[in-house]
Amino acid sequence: MYKQANENNVLRHEITLHGEQEQVSIFFISDVHLRKIDVPMIEQISKRFHAVIIGGDFADKRTPIQRIYQNIELLQKLGPLYFVWGNNDREVGEQRLRNIFKETGVHIIENDAILLENIKNKCWLSAIDDTSTENENFDLAFEKCGGEENVIFISHNPEVFREVRQNFHTKLMLGGHFHGGQIRLGSIGMLPHGSFSIRDGVFTLISNGYGTTMVPFRLGAKPQCHIIDLHFRVTIKK
Repeated sequence: MYKQANENNVLRHEITLHGEQEQVSIFFISDVHLRKIDVPMIEQISKRFHAVIIGGDFADKRTPIQRIYQNIELLQKLGPLYFVWGNNDREVGEQRLRNIFKETGVHIIENDAILLENIKNKCWLSAIDDTSTENENFDLAFEKCGGEENVIFISHNPEVFREVRQNFHTKLMLGGHFHGGQIRLGSIGMLPHGSFSIRDGVFTLISNGYGTTMVPFRLGAKPQCHIIDLHFRVTIKK
C-alpha cells in the first residue's frame, strides 16, 4: 500500500470544444498534502502548459514550509500556477500561505474567475473558496464570465458540481478531495473512486489526488495527476 501511494500516474484527457483552431493544455493536480512531487515525473512531462491548476489541499499541518516552496518550484517548470483552496490548506496558516503564493507568483482563485492569457479562444478559470469555510460564493465565481462559452470551473470538493451544472454555464469541472476513497476493497470505498465523464453535457474530472491524508497508504485508488488537452475546432453546422 505504501508503494502504491508513491506511484506517479499521469492521466491524459482529450476534450473537443467549438472555437478558433487551437490546442490549450492544462495540468491539474490536487491533494498533494505532505507528499514531495516527483522530479523525474515533472521532467518526463517535458512540455509547457497554458495553466497548472492546483485543486486544493496543496499542504496541511504536517507539510514543511520548505517542501511547499520546492513543490511550487517544480510545478512552475510546467507553466503558470493557479491555486484553489482545499479544506486542509489553511492549517499551514492562511496568511503565511498567501504570502508564499504572492512571493512565488501563484494566482489564488477564490470566488472569482481569471481569464487565461496568450490564447486565441476566450477561456475562464472560475473557482469558489472551499466549502468547509462556508464562504463559497458561486455568483461571484461566475460573475465575470458573463455567460461566456468556455468556462473551466474548479472546486476542491466536487459535491457542489450538481448545483453548478444546474445553475451556471461551464464546459469542464475539476475537483479532488475524495482521494478515490484512498483505501478500497475492490469496488467498495468510503468515498467514490476518481473519474472522468460527461455529466449533463459537462466534462467532469474528479481526481484521486496525488498525496495521502492520515496514513501514507493507498489501495485500489492510485494517485493521479492530469494532462487535459482542449482541442478548439470550428464546427460546421449542417
